[in-house]
Amino acid sequence: MRISTIQAFNNGVNGLQRNYSNVIRTQEQISTGNRILTPADDPVASVRLLQLEQQQSVLGQYKDNLTAAQNSLQQEEVTLNSINTVLQRVRDLLVEAGNGSRSMEDRQSIAAELAEREKELLGLMNTRNARGEYIFAGYQGKTQPFSVQPDGSYLYAGDDGQRELQIASSLQIPISDSGRALFESGSNAARLSISPADGTLSGALVDDEVSFARFPQGGIRLDFNDPDDPYSYELIPVDELGNDGTPIPGRLNEDEDTLVRYQGAAFYVNGVPENLPATFTVTPPDDDPQTAPANKVGILDTIATVRKVLEQATDQLEGSRQVRDAVALGLTNLDNGMTVLDQGRGKIGARLNVIETTLTDNEDVTLVNQSVQAELRELDYAEALSRLSFQSIVLEAAQQSYVKIAGLNLFNHM
Repeated sequence: MRISTIQAFNNGVNGLQRNYSNVIRTQEQISTGNRILTPADDPVASVRLLQLEQQQSVLGQYKDNLTAAQNSLQQEEVTLNSINTVLQRVRDLLVEAGNGSRSMEDRQSIAAELAEREKELLGLMNTRNARGEYIFAGYQGKTQPFSVQPDGSYLYAGDDGQRELQIASSLQIPISDSGRALFESGSNAARLSISPADGTLSGALVDDEVSFARFPQGGIRLDFNDPDDPYSYELIPVDELGNDGTPIPGRLNEDEDTLVRYQGAAFYVNGVPENLPATFTVTPPDDDPQTAPANKVGILDTIATVRKVLEQATDQLEGSRQVRDAVALGLTNLDNGMTVLDQGRGKIGARLNVIETTLTDNEDVTLVNQSVQAELRELDYAEALSRLSFQSIVLEAAQQSYVKIAGLNLFNHM
């Protein structure tokens, strides 16, 4: 086989370049700490690294969403705690106003503080977040949710939406609650109707929602049929077809108004009816109390209603009865509203717990991913340094052999 001079030189140069390239590549691996410099170094590991990096990017977005959700829910929780504190004070004021020994001036003083508490609650219910959006307006973040109407009532202008953020591949969590759900969803205790409304019976309300589920669908009837004993009466339950049930005998108090309770309903009988015999009926609403808007009442409207009665009631017997009935209704509705509020706070706490565990899970997955990436990408320095030493020896040998081959001469007798 004949080997030309140019071929010998080319083979030598190629060998030098190849060995030099190996040394440079190993040197670059050592300097960067990475085993894989290009996808060609390890195609399978490169694809796996790309997948892990994409997953890390998604986890980073979820982490940002989790932080944003946590901040929103914590602000809502703090605001609801403040509202609850104010409502506790309002409840104390209503209990104080219900004290029969209070004078008209005392009631008006209580009404004055209630008015200030209304303003405070209105401000809290219109709280904004750092972006300037109202946190209790549903999807209508730029619309003020609560406002006072000319008649003194309160209007909710938001919607029922709940903004959500995705915090995991298949998990979205609400980060807000609507003002209607939190502050206007308490059961309205004033769902009972009295007939005739001549003042003999007053203050009808639902004071026990659980027992009220067994209240007769046709209502109850109060019959005063004994002119010789005007203080005696019969309470008769009526079914949905108008059929009378078993009468329950009762007797009025002779020196004070009588509080009557039956299956979760309560009302006052304000003395003996003027004309005997007399019949009165107390009937429930026709609509489903769980869905009918008329059977729900807002916290602000509850407080405003009691305040107006306290401001206007006189020291006369009729005024005292108005205050008594208004305070009893106000306390019941306020308790119902606070129950809804507590449920909302509980849901926020549950969401915060989910966020906390999800954050922990994401951190664990991130650590696993980083460990796998390190195994795939990072260099074994001991092996690399040993390889570099061997490649340097090979390169040096190639250089020396090339010099000797390049210096061969047919006429060199040395």
